[in-house]
Amino acid sequence: MDRLNVNQPLDYKKKNNLKKAPSIWRDAFHRFLKNKYAILGLVILTFMFLFSFVGPYFSPYLDAKIDVSKGNQPPSAEHWLGTDNLGRDVLLRLMLAGRISLTIGIAATLIIVLIGGILGSIAGYYGGWLDVIIMRLADIIYAMPGLPILIMLGAIMSDLKIPPSQRIYYVMFILGFISWVGLARLIRSQILSLKEQEFMLATEVLGLRDSKKIIKHLFPNVLPTVIVSATLGVAGAILSESALSFLGLGVIPPTPSWGYMLSAANNMIDFAKRPWLWIPPGVAIMLTVVAINFIGDALRDAFDPRQKI
Repeated sequence: MDRLNVNQPLDYKKKNNLKKAPSIWRDAFHRFLKNKYAILGLVILTFMFLFSFVGPYFSPYLDAKIDVSKGNQPPSAEHWLGTDNLGRDVLLRLMLAGRISLTIGIAATLIIVLIGGILGSIAGYYGGWLDVIIMRLADIIYAMPGLPILIMLGAIMSDLKIPPSQRIYYVMFILGFISWVGLARLIRSQILSLKEQEFMLATEVLGLRDSKKIIKHLFPNVLPTVIVSATLGVAGAILSESALSFLGLGVIPPTPSWGYMLSAANNMIDFAKRPWLWIPPGVAIMLTVVAINFIGDALRDAFDPRQKI
């Protein structure tokens, strides 16, 4: 038998024919790409982002001023989606409104992930009185009726005469603050299960700090759940903002949003005789929410190894 040369490292992959373990992210990515609805959702969502954030720069009416004499014109070669009551191009307003609605949806979801992720992780890992306080706070917020609370807060912002340029930030924060409960509970339940597994017992032996255990070992294991929940949360935030703006309690003029554009349907004349004012934003909301739901469902299936696509 040949002696082992300790000065030369062994290539265990070649000598023992070992293969690298498949990555959960790579496998999930492959399963995601096999879902035709996921691809359709990505295409639609990419189009909506390009339409909203890049499209306005190609519009000849970006710097156009209000011209009431051209108000409420039907769709034509000059104005593809017609004009509103102030003579503004509806297609351009639809693009600019998409920026606001998508930004609010994403920003509100980031707030949900931040608050829900931190509080859920702390409650699940430490337990005890911290868990009791956080979960009772979650119960209080969860027991509050969402839409009436949003309407009340929107009315308060109107009474305080908050400038339209700042109102969007308040709407983002309000939507995020009242919607973190579900994600926090989900993360807490998963961490309660994960912290009893072998790899967490190994971190106890190594003497790692609690912050390192949560950030580097626990949170990466719940990240797939966070991604799926965040994806679906964007759709919910867009719908909530649209409902508020439709009622006149969300984003207000001159800042456009899809929900505010839909408020034209409150007027029976506009609803019956000027459908170009409210059908485009309604279709934009529907396409965006459906696309996000397609992506969220596909991500859920991709990260669940029991699902077969």
